[in-house]
Amino acid sequence: MNHSTPTAMPSIPASPAETTHTAQNPSVHAGGPPSRWWGLPLLRAMRSDYLGFVTRLQRDHGDLTRMCLGNEDAWDLMHPDLVREALVTHADKLIRWERGIAVFEQVFGQSVLVTEGDTWQRHRRMLMPAFSPKRVAGYAQLMTDAARRALDAAVPVGQCESLVSMDTLWTDVAMDVILRTLFSESAQADAREAAWATQTLSETAYREMFMPFTLPDWLPLPGKAAKRRALKALKGLVQRHIDARSRQESDAVAAPPRTDLLHMLLSLRDDATGEPLSPQEVFDQCIVTFQAGHETSATALLWWSRLMTEHPDAAQRAQAEVDAVLPPGITPSPEHLAQLPFLAATLKEALRLYPPIAALMTRRTIAPIMLGGTAVPQGALLRVTPWVLHRDERWFAQADQFVPERFMEGAPDIPKGAWIPFGIGPRVCIGQHFAMLEMTLLAAMLLQRYRLRLPEGAASCVPRLHVTMRPEGVVRLWLERR
Repeated sequence: MNHSTPTAMPSIPASPAETTHTAQNPSVHAGGPPSRWWGLPLLRAMRSDYLGFVTRLQRDHGDLTRMCLGNEDAWDLMHPDLVREALVTHADKLIRWERGIAVFEQVFGQSVLVTEGDTWQRHRRMLMPAFSPKRVAGYAQLMTDAARRALDAAVPVGQCESLVSMDTLWTDVAMDVILRTLFSESAQADAREAAWATQTLSETAYREMFMPFTLPDWLPLPGKAAKRRALKALKGLVQRHIDARSRQESDAVAAPPRTDLLHMLLSLRDDATGEPLSPQEVFDQCIVTFQAGHETSATALLWWSRLMTEHPDAAQRAQAEVDAVLPPGITPSPEHLAQLPFLAATLKEALRLYPPIAALMTRRTIAPIMLGGTAVPQGALLRVTPWVLHRDERWFAQADQFVPERFMEGAPDIPKGAWIPFGIGPRVCIGQHFAMLEMTLLAAMLLQRYRLRLPEGAASCVPRLHVTMRPEGVVRLWLERR
């Protein structure tokens, strides 16, 4: 068989969205479930199964719903047009949900992820050059250096195959990538503790989202000791690297030239004032870059790996494409990405089916707005759930199936606002180019080295939502040397 020959694209039945190339008009009647007892039964249902709750909400009440949750006037937006109208057209009339910010700032301080107004605009303006496609391409070698070490060691020397915990593998690789990109240092002894801290803080943050306020961390309550240890580990890791850089730069011996993100952060100057970031701002941006920059990529690659074992034809086609573009011994680089469209499509389809940030994109209206012709008052809480948008049959035929071809050239257009793994509008993820480059390079390097196989009798993966959405339990796959 000629592995460089692409397989035929499976037929994707036309949906209304695919026929017109635009989203249908949303159902704008703001219905919703009864909010008895101040909405407490609804809150319990959301906490136990948030994704299932919002899926049923759309099924039973339409694209725009409204309910009372305690003292909150909560609206759910489940149509691409409504999402764009809110997060793009009315972006200047929205702020982030205060409760979410209160939870996140315990970890991320006053970083670009949580700030608002003039402070956020200053941070975003200063940081954008560090995450431009051209600048991100310069981090590619740091990414592939980190991946090469971990991937080469995934199957022990002398063995043809090994049953590998993909959670551990991708977390180690992504951790190494972000540490090298941030600080020009590899993960080494920090990796295991930092991975534990990341997952612990994700679980803690999700629980606290459903509480009206956060109890002090010093209280002897379940989970508080783990949270304290996790915060200490994560902040200590970042501060050690910043302190080490400060010592190097103050040393009489000239420090080697740096191209990493920390160097970029320390060099930034506000175009308007000429002021640099303060030491606290540098620390906060490093924290959010480290945390968000490895957890979401590792999670996306974890889901992608599992999907590829469940769809061997797609895996074979992606592997054939990689082989055709990258002869043995050639490391992928940004110049190769345009030649790997099917591999990119498999990653985008994995992000559609299992977006790492699947829910809890929440905004507060600070002025009245109109959504789909419906008046939404000031003070309303607007919620967007990518999981629901990504699995809507109107925009994605065979929405529950893994069909990478929908992201290939020549496929029907996907309505804007229907695929939003990195968000949408002014608050779109600043690191989206970084993430897509990293995931594509790492996925190509894995396929260069191994064939992936699902273990006999492996159970299906069940999504578990914290701040990020990961599979329940450990994902183990056979990696067979090629």
